Amino acid sequence: MQSIVYSPDGRHIVSGSVDGTVRIWDVETGAAVGKPLEGHTDVVVSIACSPNGGRIASASWDMTIRIWDAKTGTIVGNPLEVHTQCVLSVAYSPNGRRIISGSHDKTIRIWDANTGATVGEPLMGHTDMVLSVAYSPDGQHIISGSCDKTLRIWDAEAGIALGKPLRGHGGPVSTISYSPDGQHIISGSDDRTIHLWDSFPHTSIQPSPHSTIDALSCTQPDPDGWVRSEGGLLYWVPPDCRAGLYSPALLTIPPTSHTRSVSLDFQDFAFGTSWTQIFSGARA
Repeated sequence: MQSIVYSPDGRHIVSGSVDGTVRIWDVETGAAVGKPLEGHTDVVVSIACSPNGGRIASASWDMTIRIWDAKTGTIVGNPLEVHTQCVLSVAYSPNGRRIISGSHDKTIRIWDANTGATVGEPLMGHTDMVLSVAYSPDGQHIISGSCDKTLRIWDAEAGIALGKPLRGHGGPVSTISYSPDGQHIISGSDDRTIHLWDSFPHTSIQPSPHSTIDALSCTQPDPDGWVRSEGGLLYWVPPDCRAGLYSPALLTIPPTSHTRSVSLDFQDFAFGTSWTQIFSGARA
């Protein structure tokens, strides 16, 4: 939950208060800018500024989200009212067209930032209150942190969960954010730890009913360059790339890497319905 944020231009700080108001402050002087923004009837627990700085969104225990004109301090439109319990987190999409919110009611809602109408169905999957929400820098994904001690990744357009919940924290996940390049997710928890996650495995993998791929069972490429699991062949690794792959991960950044990154070239990638044909082609 974030009840204080910087404006996009860095000139102001916007804060929410237990008295139900929102305040704007001058960063240089520390003085309040204008009057308190009044409208909520309970604690304001989360604040977000639109990317262009023209709007402020605030989430409150009064179960509503309010939109404010950042220059005039006036309320824009009606309160956003669909959540059935306290709204605990709010965020703008990178293009400013959407607002997302997380609630005590265990759901995430997507809103049209211009009309205030809900977009699609609520995102459901957490088993406890949703404390934090955020968009990826490209706007394609949403992440959420919950009192159920997990993070979830969602397809922002389809409104569906991607993959399994990210587990590792021993307490509620109270704050989350993407790195500016979108490659990592950072999460903070009431367990007093911060976790760093790779953000790239967004795609939900649906394994074949006839075989199971277990990452923990993968080994070094064999003498012919094949990486195998208990179910059989997985993929073939060119000779000059084999030293950088090792168990238990399918693809791992080598500890000696100076760039801390892996680049894959699929120009000569072979695929098909028969491993025998691919195997023969790889050895040719």
